[in-house]
Amino acid sequence: MATGSVLVAPLNWGLGHATRCIPIIKSLQIEGYTPILASDGVALELLKKEFPTLKAYELKDLNITYAKKGFWFNFKIFIQLLKFLKSTKKEQKFLKTIVEKEDIKGIIADNRLGLYHNTIPCAIISHQLNVLSGKTTWLTSGLHRKYLKKYNECWVPDNKLEPTLSGRLGHLDKEKFKIRYLGVLSRFKKINLKVIYDVLIILSGPEPQRTFLEEIILKEFKAYSGNAVLVRGKVEDVQKKEKIDNILVYNFLKAKALETLIQQSNVIVARSGYTTLMDLAKLNKKALFIPTPGQSEQEYLAKRLESKGIAPFCKQHRFGLNQLKRIESFKGLGSIYRDNALNISDAFRLFDGK
Repeated sequence: MATGSVLVAPLNWGLGHATRCIPIIKSLQIEGYTPILASDGVALELLKKEFPTLKAYELKDLNITYAKKGFWFNFKIFIQLLKFLKSTKKEQKFLKTIVEKEDIKGIIADNRLGLYHNTIPCAIISHQLNVLSGKTTWLTSGLHRKYLKKYNECWVPDNKLEPTLSGRLGHLDKEKFKIRYLGVLSRFKKINLKVIYDVLIILSGPEPQRTFLEEIILKEFKAYSGNAVLVRGKVEDVQKKEKIDNILVYNFLKAKALETLIQQSNVIVARSGYTTLMDLAKLNKKALFIPTPGQSEQEYLAKRLESKGIAPFCKQHRFGLNQLKRIESFKGLGSIYRDNALNISDAFRLFDGK
């Protein structure tokens, strides 16, 4: 049985980075390690709710702002690259403090580029070996890989061979650093439950686009006659639910409750964020995806899934109830999941020098 503390630090960018760390944290506990959490904002709040007994540190936010119009999304992200680069210095300072205070045996950073260490084994979780940003993809990918190389290993939550979920995002023609494929990674467990709801809408991702989509959804579903549920993805102090017209609305749900709700729903409407795709693949669900406007990665993933006959997508401003009819003619995300590809505990050998 392994011993020692492992720092787990996901990026606070929506909830995806934090939620995909949940099975990592649970696996660390099973193997005998003591996870120490570090993040900020809603990501940290979510992990603290899931693991209330674990020690948690606040790692300051990058203060990234997002464009109101999708056309400017990539441009605004690009001009804020300096913030990401500057944040690595802050993360290095934070890491030095934590290492002095805690007996850290290993580090797992999820898309936090500055938590590498010279003497402590460290891994970074990322499905973005290529960072899509339109015409500047060559630059953003190069800069990102420059920091990935600083870690002992890069853990990619996907299958190494087809069928893959990330496509060219998570695969290189030639590996230029140590890459370990963990398989499709999800906090959820597939069980057979009776379907109660016709549609579940899961909202996530950066503001203000999250709110824009919520407004569209609520307007369109006024005319819906079936059973619909909406999860806003807004982590707050108290979990709330309310009825808006004919939709049951939750502000957020913990992992177990959301896992149950997804499996009780016939089809899912959601952003094509990577963690959402992994969760729905694990649970073998059919879905309609609405990529965040202007976000190249989500648009690429959604188009790729549609081209492979796995799930349809539509642009945010074109969403209407008629889009739901398209879902049944697609085979669903379960065709990607491979149970035997998951390889989390083997990855922990990094911390034992194996």
